[in-house]
Amino acid sequence: MKGKLEPSVRQALVEEGKNLKEGLVSLEEDLVQLTDQLQQEAQCLPNITHPDVPIGGEDSSIIRKMVRSPREFNFNIKDHLELGKDLELFDFDAAAEVSGSKFYYLKNEAVLLEMGLINWAIAEVSKRGYIPLITPEIVRSSVVEKCGFQPRGQNTQVYSIENNDQCLIGTAEIPVGGIHMDSILPESALPLKYVAYSHCFRTEAGAAGTATRGLYRVHQFSKVEMFIFCRPEESNLYHEELIAIEEDLFSSLGLHFKTLDMATGDLGAPAYRKFDVEAWMPGLGRYGEISSASNCTDYQSRRLGIRYRPSSDTPATSKKGKGSNLAPTQFVHTLNATACAVPRMIICLLENFQQEDGAVVIPEPLRPYMGGLNVISPKAKTSQ
Repeated sequence: MKGKLEPSVRQALVEEGKNLKEGLVSLEEDLVQLTDQLQQEAQCLPNITHPDVPIGGEDSSIIRKMVRSPREFNFNIKDHLELGKDLELFDFDAAAEVSGSKFYYLKNEAVLLEMGLINWAIAEVSKRGYIPLITPEIVRSSVVEKCGFQPRGQNTQVYSIENNDQCLIGTAEIPVGGIHMDSILPESALPLKYVAYSHCFRTEAGAAGTATRGLYRVHQFSKVEMFIFCRPEESNLYHEELIAIEEDLFSSLGLHFKTLDMATGDLGAPAYRKFDVEAWMPGLGRYGEISSASNCTDYQSRRLGIRYRPSSDTPATSKKGKGSNLAPTQFVHTLNATACAVPRMIICLLENFQQEDGAVVIPEPLRPYMGGLNVISPKAKTSQ
């Protein structure tokens, strides 16, 4: 086209160029559709599992550790619902009128307890070298999918925003996982460790019965989440670090709990291996899950496009870095773990540390984060 051409030849080339441009638009549309279909198919494939993971359903899970024994009470104990009513800590009835079932108001010392738990968890985990974060609580549906969750479908746990490609998060794992999306990290930056605070929103589709009453299974709650990006050869090591931090936190509060190596049937799609912590809830008369720690290997990072470049001569974090002489990139491994899921921690604290007079003793580590409050006492009855 730059040279001297006969008008007829030039016109033919112009027409050919137009046809190529139109064909390219059509091909790009087909590519978007095929990419979406491929993503949907890939989501049906879970991660592989660690060779030591027990095979079977939840009952096949193996106890790794048992901490303390259940407290023995010499009086008739109450569950957290009775305690919350007597101590004026919750209002489920008003929340049901305002928002629907499985919502709640926290009142009085319960507000201090939530704030205290959050600040205590962030402070304790930050001491161990984790970067504190407060995350967005609305994310793109594509990010939810890439993290291994299903934002659509009949049994989804995700609240989707109508007429918008966005969702409310069910865990801070999702926005933290996406913080380095489509990036190449320098090896020197790894491991990247975060401790993130967020509210979490879950539909709890199909959840019903006495096992879900009160604060145990709700639609909205606060949570502090740990998240690690690391080199592949280090993910098993950091998985052990995460569960050790969880055990230290819950042990320091004086809780009786067990740590489980969860069986294959209880692993979500992203998890290569998962350790759960179940604490004794005497008022409910059973153990309840209060946290989990998962090694997701490169399941999420492949979908999110998070890689690192080996070698010490790596430039600062960049988007889709360029350079022909650089070492080939590798996908990072991602791990996540719950430092504190507030409602279930409140259940544990109220039920385990209740007193015969109806009061609840606050564990010592939490007192500095609650203005020095030692005990939640019954309210004095005012005369009419």
